Amino acid sequence: MRLQVTLFFIFSIHLAYSTNFETIDILNTAANASYLSTLEKEVIYEINLLRTNPAKYAINYIAPLANNYKSKMLYYPGDKPLKTREGVRALNECVRELKRAKRLPLVYPNLGLTKAAEDHVNDQSKSGRTGHRGGDRSDVRERIERYGDWNIRIAENIAYGGLSARQIIIYLLIDDGIRDRGHRKTFLHPDYKTVGVAVGTHPGYKSMWVMDFAGSFTDN
Repeated sequence: MRLQVTLFFIFSIHLAYSTNFETIDILNTAANASYLSTLEKEVIYEINLLRTNPAKYAINYIAPLANNYKSKMLYYPGDKPLKTREGVRALNECVRELKRAKRLPLVYPNLGLTKAAEDHVNDQSKSGRTGHRGGDRSDVRERIERYGDWNIRIAENIAYGGLSARQIIIYLLIDDGIRDRGHRKTFLHPDYKTVGVAVGTHPGYKSMWVMDFAGSFTDN
């Protein structure tokens, strides 16, 4: 029998451009953002769930997955097996770090950052490319600055594949195969207070998820 393996790729950029869980209502900062889809709102909710109590998030949602590894294959519930590079070691390291992490500020949705994320999704959903470089050679900074002015710092997390917001956030936190754990660092950075999210299709991996973060952002 041929084993079907989930293809899941993650990319990170965390540029140093410098200038007990809460209630659902508090965490759902994107509830009234009409420009976001339900799935995009779920991504922001999940980020806030993590940031409100990283240790509890690790215990409740990440640590139990250690039992779903067989060698370097991760059997995420409801999805096809994922062939990892590091096996359960990366998950265990993630859990240890999250248990030490402090409570972080919530992130709030932003229209300009969402437009920047949408630009990248619209581009790669047609081209089938991956990574942070756009078909027009733009990088995350250029895409973000089309729509306004950012302050403090910016970052972009991208994932390809996956079925749910929680699965995507967990995979990016584990950051299997990413030496500097850049996605995890972005999620756990206290400077980020605002985010844009775009979710779309991808010809190679079916789904694509882009999250653009800023310390603060003023739309044009």
